[in-house]
Amino acid sequence: MTAAMVISGTIGLLVVLSGQPVMDVVFWRCAFGAVTLLIVCAALGLFRPEVMSRSQIAYAAIGGVAIVSNWILLFAAFPRASISIATAVYNTQPFMLVALGAMFFGERLTLTKLAWLGIAFGGMLMIVQAKSGATTGTDYLSGILLALGAAFFYAIAAIITKKLKGVPPHLIALIQVTVGIAMLAPFANFGHLPTDAGTWALLIAVGVIHTGVMYILLYGAIQKLPTNLVGALSFIYPVVAILADFLAFGHRLQPLQLLGAAAILIAAAGMTLGWSLARPRVAQA
Repeated sequence: MTAAMVISGTIGLLVVLSGQPVMDVVFWRCAFGAVTLLIVCAALGLFRPEVMSRSQIAYAAIGGVAIVSNWILLFAAFPRASISIATAVYNTQPFMLVALGAMFFGERLTLTKLAWLGIAFGGMLMIVQAKSGATTGTDYLSGILLALGAAFFYAIAAIITKKLKGVPPHLIALIQVTVGIAMLAPFANFGHLPTDAGTWALLIAVGVIHTGVMYILLYGAIQKLPTNLVGALSFIYPVVAILADFLAFGHRLQPLQLLGAAAILIAAAGMTLGWSLARPRVAQA
């Protein structure tokens, strides 16, 4: 799980260093990721008719549209708001899930959840207010909105995945990236392919390591670890992303940005791990 989160935290670095258009990066991520996952699924013997029903394949494909849309928006946010800010804002995913659960599945909103939501919203306001002092990104506000959109589509994909209990996750991932290839092939710039080996190495790494290998590590961890530990270790991802942004590009968060990012991440951790803001009452004898 730790390895999976460290790999995830460095994807923004590779996306920005590649210098390629977002559609092309996501297309090649899907293409190279599909090759990796195809080999894994074949080795595991997952290509059997009884493994997935037609309705499950359809749900996985819809989830693929959501997850690929999430990648497109997140990758587009990196150069606009910086990797650090985009990643912090992207971690509003738990709140998107709670909102969608309340709207469509009648899940109850507790006072604790609303309190964490309020803290995360306050963090968002701090990040937006820091725009005037920001020194990173070409279009700060649009980068924040793109990252929020990415979080929304991730939440959609997560809800759809709940319909696929019992389906091997590697097969779900393969269907998702295959859908991505079909979605983005009309927009990929095949007429002007990268000419240097360095760029191809970055694109291959994004597909093979940050998609294929990362999915294998992540799903292997989820099968072995309790849910609360998976949730706790998932916060390695934003920390690594912020560190990578600083070490590679020298992007320092302004004090208000840092405070806002911390508020979002703490609130997301509280929501994910079920922390309570109220003091537990001492039982009376």
